[in-house]
Amino acid sequence: MQNDSPAMNSAYIDVILNVPLNQTFTYKIPEGTQNIENPFGLRVEVKFGNRKTSGFVAAVHKTLPQNCAVSEEKIRTAIRYIDQIPLLTKELLELAEFMSGYYIASIGECVFAMIPSGKRETEIPGLSFSEDESGFKRKDLSEEQKNAVNGILSSTEKFHYLYGTTGSGKTEVFLSAAEKIMESGKGVIYLVPEIGLTPQVVKAVQKRFGSTVAVLHSALTPSQRLGEWKRILSREARIVVGARSAVFAPVPQLGLIIIDEEHDSSYKAGSSPRYHARQIAMLRCKKNSIPLVMGSATPSVESWHSMQNGTIIRHTLTKRLAGGEKPQISCVNLSLEADKESCISKPLQNEIQTALSEKKQTILFLNRRGFTHFFRCSSCGYELKCKNCSVSMTYHKSENRLRCHYCGYSLPPPQQCPKCGSLDIGYSGFGTEYIEAEVKAKFPNAKVVRIDTDSLHHKGELQEKLDSFRKGEYDILLGTQMVAKGLNFPNLKLAGVVLADTALHLPDFRAQEKTFALITQVAGRAGRFFPGGKVIVQSYSPDRDAINYAVKGLTEEFYKNELEARQILNFPPYSRLLRLVFRSQKPDAAQNAAQSAYNILCKCRPQGVDILGPAECPLEMVNGSHRHQILMRAKQIRPLQEMAKKLVWGFKPPKDVYIETDTDPVSLL
Repeated sequence: MQNDSPAMNSAYIDVILNVPLNQTFTYKIPEGTQNIENPFGLRVEVKFGNRKTSGFVAAVHKTLPQNCAVSEEKIRTAIRYIDQIPLLTKELLELAEFMSGYYIASIGECVFAMIPSGKRETEIPGLSFSEDESGFKRKDLSEEQKNAVNGILSSTEKFHYLYGTTGSGKTEVFLSAAEKIMESGKGVIYLVPEIGLTPQVVKAVQKRFGSTVAVLHSALTPSQRLGEWKRILSREARIVVGARSAVFAPVPQLGLIIIDEEHDSSYKAGSSPRYHARQIAMLRCKKNSIPLVMGSATPSVESWHSMQNGTIIRHTLTKRLAGGEKPQISCVNLSLEADKESCISKPLQNEIQTALSEKKQTILFLNRRGFTHFFRCSSCGYELKCKNCSVSMTYHKSENRLRCHYCGYSLPPPQQCPKCGSLDIGYSGFGTEYIEAEVKAKFPNAKVVRIDTDSLHHKGELQEKLDSFRKGEYDILLGTQMVAKGLNFPNLKLAGVVLADTALHLPDFRAQEKTFALITQVAGRAGRFFPGGKVIVQSYSPDRDAINYAVKGLTEEFYKNELEARQILNFPPYSRLLRLVFRSQKPDAAQNAAQSAYNILCKCRPQGVDILGPAECPLEMVNGSHRHQILMRAKQIRPLQEMAKKLVWGFKPPKDVYIETDTDPVSLL
């Protein structure tokens, strides 16, 4: 997309619209705007079909472009420019063009994934944190931390990894490196997995850098995000903290990108374009010749492999700095427990009691909402599944309903088996509600708080509950993965993983990696500020590698073992994957489209490419749509992308079939 030079007296503009067509659209400039020298990057209101919409000016021309598919008399006049200053920069446009090719999405989908869609055109104040500037006491860096900061900033290598146990002071290294960069007049992007679950990190950034901080995340209104975007463009904000989409922040003179908890799957977008923030950060850092520093106690297997082969430089932190020690971790085999109905084993019960008597706190973790997992008939084995999705319905006692956690469909619990009519029916497994009921029964004097999506009813409630627990108003916190990420509680002695097996049963080659990371992260919450912290992991499969290595703290051994398994199976990081999902409300339509696509792909398959499928997705049905998938695998990603492009841009599936493309998928469900 090239601008005519000079741009003065331009008559035509190419506009990027948020549509699944991979092209720009030519319009005449709005009436009365001939004095605007170069409208590149401005939002513009146009008529597209029968509706008004907005887009971004991607190029300007004095004469009608030769490649314009529409004759001059048919070209519409744009209605008006919306902004005074451009929101789209040349760097971001180039990035969008790369994303369009890499993730096989339209240029419009890529640009609109980057830039806030605020409707308010009046200037709105950004989110200033100047009131937080006082009271942040800088911590003296340990020798390990100093070496890490110096290593990151002095190295000619672009990619760095801060690897260290939970509580080893990674945040302080990030902040110190950011401070050095900002002293040199450059800007910083600081990514966290989820803003709501990393409040301490966000607060630390705000307190250290005050009013120069901008925050970008989905909890803000579009207009608030737009206000922050403009503060960044005007250099009023020089450090941006936010979740996945903050990687696109238009920071002038960008000098550093930080990715905290790099292993977290929330850095991967769930809708088109399905970008990974780590890949985008790597690209921006490479192009700008600036450092990228990632950090986690449980790096992704891909990052660990890159550290081993020298693509990423590793800086290790070995000591807990807050006075705590590594907690004592033990595993309980639930198969050997006398009380099969209880979700709290005898050893875990005893440790909770000890913590309560010492006025210390406990966290109980389970990756399962609701009261019980699923409805099952003991006579015929029938299991009640959602009518819209291929998942079991979960019983919620508080509302006495079975609910699907994918689409929200619910129904009252049946009084007899819908299949055979038997009255011998019941529920199997347990969720957070069930644990809550049992904990309250066993520890009637303890103050218990539950945190999961079902227990949060209003904005800010998550933060309120976490703050209350931190202040000691509750003795026991129980919840889902929300409580496993980046939370520090000074008085926490005991962490319990109620059932560590949950992810292991999923048909995903990353199941072991996710289970290991989860146990290690939960364990890292205990005893961070004092010695004597304890972790109890409950499992029906204590001998599985992920559980065994996590309990014993054998991190190096786990990654070695996992990489060997991946190499044998030819899965990432030893290969690249591209996933195509065909979904339709008609089961036959999705299946037939997948088969037709497979036939086309086989004809253009180059040597060295595996095509796996077509097959039903592990979750065959989600929200009423039937899903079939094709998985393509090769040593390099490019041949997979070329095949997918030919299919997506050249193959016309039936009207009721939609094709999803996922380059480097993190989940195969």
